[in-house]
Amino acid sequence: MSLSSRLSAHLSPRLSPRPSTPSSPRRSPRLTPRLSARLSALAASAALLVAGFAVPASADAPNTPSGGINLATNPGFEIPASSLAEWGSVPGWRCSGGPAEAALTTAAPHSGTSALGVTPAGDSSTGECVQTVSVQPNSTYTASAWVRGKYVFLGATGTDRPTAPSWTENTNGGWQRLTTRFTTGPTASTVRLYVHGWYQQGPFAVDDVQVDGALPAPATGAGSVPTSDRVVFFTVDDGWQRTPEAEKFITDHKLPITAFPLPMPAAADPGFFQRVTAAPGSSIQNHSVSHADLSTLSLAEQQVEICDARDALTRTFGTAPTVFRPPYFAWNAVTLQAAANCGFRHVLTADADFSWGASNVWHEGTLSPGDVVLLHWTDTLATDLPRALAAAEAAGLKPAGLTDYLR
Repeated sequence: MSLSSRLSAHLSPRLSPRPSTPSSPRRSPRLTPRLSARLSALAASAALLVAGFAVPASADAPNTPSGGINLATNPGFEIPASSLAEWGSVPGWRCSGGPAEAALTTAAPHSGTSALGVTPAGDSSTGECVQTVSVQPNSTYTASAWVRGKYVFLGATGTDRPTAPSWTENTNGGWQRLTTRFTTGPTASTVRLYVHGWYQQGPFAVDDVQVDGALPAPATGAGSVPTSDRVVFFTVDDGWQRTPEAEKFITDHKLPITAFPLPMPAAADPGFFQRVTAAPGSSIQNHSVSHADLSTLSLAEQQVEICDARDALTRTFGTAPTVFRPPYFAWNAVTLQAAANCGFRHVLTADADFSWGASNVWHEGTLSPGDVVLLHWTDTLATDLPRALAAAEAAGLKPAGLTDYLR
């Protein structure tokens, strides 16, 4: 097929670019738990609802109709690849050819210190890179990007309405801005933003991606769930140590468990997490990519941690997580906006800790209705769980499914 006929087919009402086929990440060395002495203080402060706090714009987000916040993740390609080298070469983006085709480049970026450089491998590749952007229904958005190369495309799918991409035939060695607008339908909550080149047209570069439009309200932060029901919620973090003894206790007692695994251990042993969350009410939720202290990161960096973990868990388990737990319970107002930009309404900590032999309740008295209990996937979990269950039963409470109560 000629280039002109292939382009014509591509541009009529919206051709769907070939889907990404990322490889599964390999397991990295075990991350050592680093809960600090300030955990109790952080947990106490995390129980406050702070949805009304002002959220500062990140340094790489110019003024936009979204209240100063660019909805794209890693829009300027300034966030370096994770120290978890297996995770991928372009934070915030998934590229169809992986690191063999796409990587951050410092060669003449449009602005800042780096851009996305893509060299499609073979005649059948367009070098597509995509990300999921959270949107509001019945809303209009503007997406733009600066591109360099021949036959470069920018567009969005999943809008519930056909959207033609913006494209350029040739930027003649310089940078050119592509802009497209799309309006979401009544059921849209996310769109798939994409950039790609064209078959046999050589390398291209992308920088300064912008998505402007309706901004989601910040997520709410809490350490417990408001309910008068006599229930508590068992949550288990991380995932590097998975023991058959803990799995047997969970299975034998049909415990509803909310697992917050990191994406790498989850991808290394998905069957384990599916088995330990088999009881009704159980679920697998988001705990970030690298277990970083988010309170030390910018909005753009936090958004990469949360959105990338969301996408990884969705690929591994087929269901998108709906609750985010910040590592070390360290979060701030920026975290609430970053979580919202990734589609999360709840940033959840806990108000009791039964990890590593502990029996700490961070309020007066015993466990209370709606308490969230923190545990970890460790070699002590098989003894931590019975102790937590006994504490719940002594208070006249029973474990319940977290997502059944979070609305």
